Amino acid sequence: MAMRCDICGKGPMFGCSVSHAHNVTKRRFNPNLQKVRALVNGGVKTVKACTRCIRSGKVIKAPKRDIPQKAATAG
Repeated sequence: MAMRCDICGKGPMFGCSVSHAHNVTKRRFNPNLQKVRALVNGGVKTVKACTRCIRSGKVIKAPKRDIPQKAATAG
């Protein structure tokens, strides 16, 4: 699974972990991706979007699915 936002293309960034003794090791900063049901070209599609895109309104969320209710039993 690629760690890349489908909306803005944000991907992993690389840097260093620095301990108190200043030991430096390489590390990877992954974007905070969420699976979201979004409206894409008039249809509903599940996309991986970073939380920055979701909060800023770049992702238009799809309405909730209608789940048919079971018939109420009279008893």
